[in-house]
Amino acid sequence: MHVLWWIVVGLIAGWATGKIMRGSGYGPVMDILVGIVGALVMRGIMILLGVTLVSRFHFILYIFGIFLVVTAIRMLFGKAGARFREESGDAFL
Repeated sequence: MHVLWWIVVGLIAGWATGKIMRGSGYGPVMDILVGIVGALVMRGIMILLGVTLVSRFHFILYIFGIFLVVTAIRMLFGKAGARFREESGDAFL
């Protein structure tokens, strides 16, 4: 299923890039390839940026951890969590 999302997002991103850069798309296959390559390049940049950020500022991990804990508590005990549990039908969450 993830491969299908890569193809769909790649097609949309490649088509948009073709429209912006050249005025028309490159064709469906090239649109998909341009989008996927762009996604891979941006993923690499974001990973390197994250590694640099965490290595220089260790306290960032604490901020992310607090955010995750607060979000989990709000999902478990808050109104948003109750709505989520009702919609999903999962009583355990």
